[in-house]
Amino acid sequence: MQDLSKKIYEYCEAHSSGPLPVLEEIERATHLHTLSPRMLSGHLQGSFLSLISMMCSPVSILEIGTFTGYSAVCLARGLRPGGKLCTMEYDPEHAAMARRFIEKSGFGDRIQLMEGDARKLIPQVESTFDLVFIDADKESYGTYFDLVIDKCRSGSIIIADNVLWSGKVVDEPKDKKTEIIDRFNKKIHADARVETVILPVRDGLSLIRVL
Repeated sequence: MQDLSKKIYEYCEAHSSGPLPVLEEIERATHLHTLSPRMLSGHLQGSFLSLISMMCSPVSILEIGTFTGYSAVCLARGLRPGGKLCTMEYDPEHAAMARRFIEKSGFGDRIQLMEGDARKLIPQVESTFDLVFIDADKESYGTYFDLVIDKCRSGSIIIADNVLWSGKVVDEPKDKKTEIIDRFNKKIHADARVETVILPVRDGLSLIRVL
């Protein structure tokens, strides 16, 4: 997290609705069996994603970057009856772990996991998305946005993770990856098709509404 102290963050978690038991299981397994457990959404961000999904009541959700399935389960909680979530993961080991937990979550019949490069997979999906969550390789954030914007209706919500990049977006000079994140934030801010607010939740969430 960025500006909030550890105690404040723990207070926020303690006073937010608790995660589903399967989410706690995913978190434990992610810390035990992956090299980058920090990539997990976690309790506070997961609860935020669940609430956004529940408020949107989406028919169709796209997630770019499944990792171990935590955020997919959180987002699927808000799907309307008959709704579907399509999630895309490049890493086969992460995809295999996510599949196990998605089936265990009770949302297995509502979540489709596609394995491969999302830049190639997104054009294959013939859906209009009500909600999109971008949390994959940062170098492709701008490309992902360009690929999904025309697949979103007016009022659709796009959420992009890690847009504060450990607070380094305010540093000068910026390293190469931070420059990529900063360019993405400026790109969204300047796009007349959307309105956006960046929230300092964990590593920064950009909440984008399609006009």
